[in-house]
Amino acid sequence: MTTPVADSTEVFQAFADATRLRLLNLLVEQELCVCDLCELLDEEQPKVSRHLAYLRRAELVTVRDEGKWKYYRAARGASGLRKTLLRCVKTCLREMEPLNTDLDRLAHHECDDCC
Repeated sequence: MTTPVADSTEVFQAFADATRLRLLNLLVEQELCVCDLCELLDEEQPKVSRHLAYLRRAELVTVRDEGKWKYYRAARGASGLRKTLLRCVKTCLREMEPLNTDLDRLAHHECDDCC
């Protein structure tokens, strides 16, 4: 059984990594597949998948399977600390580099059906 302090520590650790913060920044905007996330962040698939798995364990993102592809988004049913921190990503951190650059890329990104 996880204690509230241990649970909070896991959530804060999820926010303590630049790649995970960049992923959350995109996923609070819209659902994206792994290949889109790799392209938007200019990162390799194994690295992105590893960080997405961490975010799933921290209950900050959810995944939807469609055929052999996986689509991720910020956890909509988040409550308490998770909800507050996800809201902060969406409202408080937007002016930080590279988060604002990632959002600009997302605004001009077209999914080329890589999935």
